[in-house]
Amino acid sequence: MITFSGLLSQALEIVVALAVAPLLTGWVNICRAWLQNRRAPSIWQPYRMLHKLFNKESVIAHGASPVFRGAPYVIWGAMTLACAIVPTLSTDLPLSSAADAIALVGLFALARVAVSLAAMDIGTAFGTLGARREMLVGFLAEPALLMVLFSASLITQSTLLTHIVATLSHRELALYPSLAFAGIAFTMVSLAENARLPVDNPTTHLELTMIHEALILEYSGRHLALMEWAASLKLFAYSCIGIALFVPWGMAEAGNPLALLVAIPALAVKLLAGGAILALIETSNAKMRIFRVPEFLATAFLLAVIGMLVHFLLGA
Repeated sequence: MITFSGLLSQALEIVVALAVAPLLTGWVNICRAWLQNRRAPSIWQPYRMLHKLFNKESVIAHGASPVFRGAPYVIWGAMTLACAIVPTLSTDLPLSSAADAIALVGLFALARVAVSLAAMDIGTAFGTLGARREMLVGFLAEPALLMVLFSASLITQSTLLTHIVATLSHRELALYPSLAFAGIAFTMVSLAENARLPVDNPTTHLELTMIHEALILEYSGRHLALMEWAASLKLFAYSCIGIALFVPWGMAEAGNPLALLVAIPALAVKLLAGGAILALIETSNAKMRIFRVPEFLATAFLLAVIGMLVHFLLGA
């Protein structure tokens, strides 16, 4: 049954995701600059970039089809819906009952297919190269992500993320070996899925190494703004998935809307810590060769599978 508090929590989650996602990207950039002993950009820089791009004219190639024009809207919509499914502030989410963890992975796959088709639609060499690399990363990362989610679902006997959070947050604070393996695997998958080091460098335009940037080279104006906003939303969604699975404490429960007043600062602290850890991982690692990426993601898949086997053997 959908309640007013549920609708309020759902609307608040979507608004927070759309507003905070660029801020998280800006925080990660600041932490990277500090760790590299560089002058940090403003934390509001992603908002300024989005404002500038939305006010620019979109230049589209003559051979572009509706696939190229519609892909940014599909990708942005898929990432917004993914953020609405993942519990960030409350477990009282009306959309959670309609889409579980498997549907969440499907939304990520939909966005990947859309951006790959759009990159190949123009027919440029860089776009096709980036699309092939993106599909390779997705082909290896999605099974590993599913295994991570299944490891958590085996503990809670449900694939609904809200149920996983509600169950894990009420368990005693202890180290679960299965979740420990799943956490390492999830970190590796997150780096690959969000085009972060050591898999990809989000700030490079070197044609021999770039993956994400090769997919959006032909976009400009509002289309590029939507693509950049969607990338921030994806990073925010993955950060919130990690929080839901491994640090679920502090979220509001169903029937307790006042707990949102505590959940908002708790989420802010978790995102600040997560962004700093991400910047530290990126600064500590160099860009790996593209031919090493399958080995990297295969290791993540094996760690996730080991986590499931540990649960079956130890029950923890």
